[in-house]
Amino acid sequence: MNPQLLFWVPAGLRLALLLVCAGAVGHFFGIVAGLAAALAGMGVALVAQLHYLYRLADWLDHPASARLPDGWGAWTDIFSRLYKLRRDDEKNQAELAEWLARFRQAMSLLPDGVVIMDDVLFLEWCNPAAEKHLGLHLERDKGMRVTNLIRSPEFMDYVILGRYEQPLTLSLRERKLFVQIIPFENRRQILVTHDVTETERIEMMRRDFIANASHELRTPLTVINGFLEIAQSQPDLDVQTRMGHLNLMIEQGQRMQNLVEDMLTLTRLESVDYPLRPERVNIRALLEQILREATALSNGRHRISLDIEGPDIRGSTDELRSAFGNLASNAVRYTPEQGSIHLAWTTTPAGPRFTVSDTGIGIRPEHISRLTERFYRVDKSRSRETQGTGLGLAIVKHVLLRHDASLSIESEPGKGSTFTVAFPNKSICNAEEAA
Repeated sequence: MNPQLLFWVPAGLRLALLLVCAGAVGHFFGIVAGLAAALAGMGVALVAQLHYLYRLADWLDHPASARLPDGWGAWTDIFSRLYKLRRDDEKNQAELAEWLARFRQAMSLLPDGVVIMDDVLFLEWCNPAAEKHLGLHLERDKGMRVTNLIRSPEFMDYVILGRYEQPLTLSLRERKLFVQIIPFENRRQILVTHDVTETERIEMMRRDFIANASHELRTPLTVINGFLEIAQSQPDLDVQTRMGHLNLMIEQGQRMQNLVEDMLTLTRLESVDYPLRPERVNIRALLEQILREATALSNGRHRISLDIEGPDIRGSTDELRSAFGNLASNAVRYTPEQGSIHLAWTTTPAGPRFTVSDTGIGIRPEHISRLTERFYRVDKSRSRETQGTGLGLAIVKHVLLRHDASLSIESEPGKGSTFTVAFPNKSICNAEEAA
């Protein structure tokens, strides 16, 4: 039905009923009484309308606390519609608050920083990543100008020039950030920060790795090419000289082969396509093999001993052989003749331990934290003499990471070093596995 009819028909019927009642009073009690009754009825209706208007105004002023009346006549429908509007509005506000909470939660979980500013760069909101990247604090800094909070000449120039098409590279708080301002709406701007510190570090490691690998390969290649050129230009070399050249080329070729094998091992250990396949590791058999290899490398120049008092563990036998073997061979290479080397497998309340102790040349404290870096050497000249590739401890580090183990180093220059590999208790084989 037409909304106008729904309003006017009931109103007209009520007015007609009032007039009929007034006419009845006038019929029985005279015209004056009828007019008085009509005026009284109109007064009551007017007071009722004014009362409901007051209640409506009060509700409009205090929609949260004031209660809508039930109403009478047309007011019943009006208040019913207002109540429905308020209920729908409350529902919409609840949904909006829920979506806003989800948005803020999503923004809070982003690894990139997000700062919402007005058109003159006053801070309105930021997520935790932005607080971490830029040193902001939402509760403390809200309403302050961002250029006063980010103290950087490069950022000030970026804002003044207003060339926001390209991101700004900013070094701030020991981090390297990509920063970009994105205008949106009419009076809002978003500042986005992306932390590239780790990416830059990995890229630098990659560059250093390529440079170091190229340098390590260049030396033996230079030696081999030099001897080949001599052999080509001097075909009448005596047998003794020729054999000496051949032996040196074989030695340098072996050095290159060891380097390439170590690089392939590192690549394999870092690959996600090469997961650890744990098995029961026979510790006694493994360490006795390590002892034999260390004794052969020493060739009688050192006193080498082994103690085994501990359980078997779960892990990769081949990977642990590589890690333990690198530690033992390093001890042999960096311990002078007549020195002693002790290998030990023990049990502690925290888990099994593998220890390599030597009476070697020792390591200065400033070098210890960098020993597991690729190609890092304390003494480059001595490393070449001992035929090291500079990748042994890097391999050890990656093997231990795959086994949830850790490496600690104690050393004193001129007195020796102790390398300790700590395994967690969860790596110990249970009775069924050890049987």
